[in-house]
Amino acid sequence: MHAFSHLPAVTAASYSPDPQLASAELRAAFRDPTPGFVLFFCSAEYDLDALAACLKRDFDGIGLAGCTTAGEITPNGYGQGCITAIGFDCRSFAIESALVKEIGRFSLTDAQAVVESLTAGCLSRKLAPIKGHSFALTLLDGLSSQEELFLVALNSALGSIPNFGGSAGDDIHLANTHVFCDGRFHTNSAVVLMFNTLCEFEVFSTHHMQAPGEKMVVTAVDSESRTVLELNAEPAAAEYARVIGVPEAALDHRAFALNPIAVRIGEEYYVRSIQRVNADRSLTFYCAVEKGIVLTAMRPGPMLPDLEAEFARIEQAIGTPRLVIGCDCFLRRLEAQYSGLQEAASAFLRAHRVIGFNTYGEQFNGMHLNQTFTGVAIGGFRHGWR
Repeated sequence: MHAFSHLPAVTAASYSPDPQLASAELRAAFRDPTPGFVLFFCSAEYDLDALAACLKRDFDGIGLAGCTTAGEITPNGYGQGCITAIGFDCRSFAIESALVKEIGRFSLTDAQAVVESLTAGCLSRKLAPIKGHSFALTLLDGLSSQEELFLVALNSALGSIPNFGGSAGDDIHLANTHVFCDGRFHTNSAVVLMFNTLCEFEVFSTHHMQAPGEKMVVTAVDSESRTVLELNAEPAAAEYARVIGVPEAALDHRAFALNPIAVRIGEEYYVRSIQRVNADRSLTFYCAVEKGIVLTAMRPGPMLPDLEAEFARIEQAIGTPRLVIGCDCFLRRLEAQYSGLQEAASAFLRAHRVIGFNTYGEQFNGMHLNQTFTGVAIGGFRHGWR
């Protein structure tokens, strides 16, 4: 167990695989001061029913939300098979949470009701105005295939409130991913959190993709399952393998991490990560894909210099962050591992006070993204407030 304090939030992690001990260690780390809300990210290897029961007991009376991961970001950097958490001081943060079940049925009317409820809850605390002092965090079932429609509705209802988030993982088993709210873990669901705060903050998203290469047109697709059947009128797996220069039999997570493909929107490229190769030589994606879209083969640039530049920009905007909540695509972590950068990346996250998780997708102001580092940097108190 490890914990340290950077008020107005305390961070902690437990590396015990035992749910009872892990929950107890987190609770001990947050004894002084007792937080108003705790946000956690945990390995899917835990007995989730047992962990939920322990957390519900140990954090009784404290707001609590979280999700399962494809790897954790702890006070010590990258973790695996553990639980990491942030306790927020109620004098600096008003935090409200809402559970959304069956996210595929989430309408704009539903989104407006959720946002109104979250806003009213934050305002009742009389901490700060909503506008300019609030951001939203979304935690989504990472295997729901419904993120895009959900995010469009929510982003519309949030209006000018910046929002970001991550899709829950399950240690790359691709079987079941869970979000936690109201005392238990849920599938096919989302948690929406609103943070109203006296602190400076900056919501951001960055990636290190560059050097666009050969283009591929999606010529046959099953949009509902996000499965591309053909690229350039050829079996999707065969054409992707040809374009990136590897044998079709070598297509795996390593190949996907090191050979991303992206869609261009305006002047920006957005990665559409591949989840798996299917027996019929089709490719299933983590993001929505439609017939006729053009996918471009990309090459990862230097990962750490990109992160360093983004954090330098953030420091210019809000000063040195006291805490960063980070949603880091699991393919980035795999890329760092395959490139021999995992220790350096982990050290960077530790030095910059990042707590978070490796995701099956990231969310940024209504967009569903892949292979990004997306999050919020939280700085000191705003002038005139404390």
